[in-house]
Amino acid sequence: MAETVLHLAALEPGVPEICLAHQGEGASAGRPAVFVRTSGCNLRCWWCDTPYTWNWDGSHFAHRDSDAGAAKFKPAAERVSLAVDAAVKIILEKAARPERVVLTGGEPMMQQRALGAVVEALKRAAPGVLVEIETNGTIAPAAEFRALIDQFNVSPKLAGSRNPEELRRKQELLAVYAADPKAFFKFVVSATDELEEADALVAAIGASPRRVFLMPEGTDVDALDARGAWLNDEALKRGYGYSDRAHIRLFGDRRGT
Repeated sequence: MAETVLHLAALEPGVPEICLAHQGEGASAGRPAVFVRTSGCNLRCWWCDTPYTWNWDGSHFAHRDSDAGAAKFKPAAERVSLAVDAAVKIILEKAARPERVVLTGGEPMMQQRALGAVVEALKRAAPGVLVEIETNGTIAPAAEFRALIDQFNVSPKLAGSRNPEELRRKQELLAVYAADPKAFFKFVVSATDELEEADALVAAIGASPRRVFLMPEGTDVDALDARGAWLNDEALKRGYGYSDRAHIRLFGDRRGT
């Protein structure tokens, strides 16, 4: 049987993006975690803050940076392939007994087989570790993978992402997540007209407002402040949580934070 291989984003060429940091957003904001960033995504968000995981050189995909003339990314420089045991070794070097590990991307649900093997190995090596996965909510977790995950951070994409609705909105699957107490929802909001879409989806899938967060889209402090000023009030009106992006405030828009 072929060895299970994990495809990760690169912190720099040849170095996988596996980093110890505080969670900057969502339900576990402020908690220390080892982040494991996978490469590859099945959506193409126009404002994505990790386009180096999918916006490859020669592709036709739209993104605000490349639309403004920035170069696209070369897969050979932006992707690192590792065996499962090598990935686990690096995670444990970052934190010998990690409180939590966050699987992010890109879209990590595209690599459930390899990530499942990583999580199984981690839970043997570091009993009590909590494992979160950040997902756009368009790919269903296999039963055995779902059982391994302690928290799903589901971020359905709204119209401002510029993904076609039929690709970004998988309502039946989102309803399954809404019924799972391990799942939290985070909506990235770039404009006021997206609030109606978020509200309609929350109602349609039966999500508890207590497990819903609104977060301003933005990769700099000025953008977060401008959107956060009104979005916080809108979250309060609805009984939703509000999520800032602490890592952007502390470090700016850069890898490994």
